[in-house]
Amino acid sequence: MDEEGLNQRRARVMRRCLSLLIMGLAASIAQAQTPPLPRGAATAPDQIRPLVGAWDIEQLGAPRKCTITLGVETAANGRQVRFPATCHRALPILGRVASWSVAPGGLPQLNDDAGKPLIVFARSKPNADIEGKGTDGQQYALSSKDHPRAPARPVQSAAERSATLAARPTAVDPASAPAADSLPGRYSVMRQANREACRLTLSGPPDASGRAPAGFDGRCDDTGLTIFDPAGWRYAAGRLTLIARRGHSVELIFENGQWRKDPAVGAPLLMRKLAQ
Repeated sequence: MDEEGLNQRRARVMRRCLSLLIMGLAASIAQAQTPPLPRGAATAPDQIRPLVGAWDIEQLGAPRKCTITLGVETAANGRQVRFPATCHRALPILGRVASWSVAPGGLPQLNDDAGKPLIVFARSKPNADIEGKGTDGQQYALSSKDHPRAPARPVQSAAERSATLAARPTAVDPASAPAADSLPGRYSVMRQANREACRLTLSGPPDASGRAPAGFDGRCDDTGLTIFDPAGWRYAAGRLTLIARRGHSVELIFENGQWRKDPAVGAPLLMRKLAQ
């Protein structure tokens, strides 16, 4: 290859590299201008999950627009909303916005510091534009464009739903729970129904702090229970709390004539009071 051909080839390679560099810079700039998802978006409640993130807002009939970010964290009478300071000049109504919340139609509304709506957005019909009239009498449009959104949570399987429910504390009606003065005494402690692992004594009555002594009645061969080493108990609102010697605790509720650990996660724990 002669020198002229070599120079032409070098020029083509340089042009190609320069073109790739420019495209990379343009992509980086575009990415930098797209606000990222706000903190907590991935675990946001389902009601607000599709709304969290950046939106473009504009005043209809005027070349005025801005990008706002609807956040997850709580603010005055709603949740946090952020936008550049220049938005105050482009859309003066934003200068009064202190929070956002979900309007009755399931779309965002922008509120003042007293929680009163400044702009409530809605759709006139399915797939129509999102628009709303501000308290300043102007009409505004809202668009999500290509701004990122948190992915929808996967549908839970039956087993996952059961595990989620089991991890939640059970609601207890204190009026139907055993009386506090009926609790002191000797108990059979079980991991499985009708299979005693240990015996436990709850002494009483509780002291001024609401705590009373507890301890094993004889030998206990259950490793988990001996490590827990119950040393006290407390009773309030229908929930019996066993307190370990090191200070941690486990709660139980009364069902079907016996006490069971609640929430029902981890190793089971049952207690049935013995006849004196």
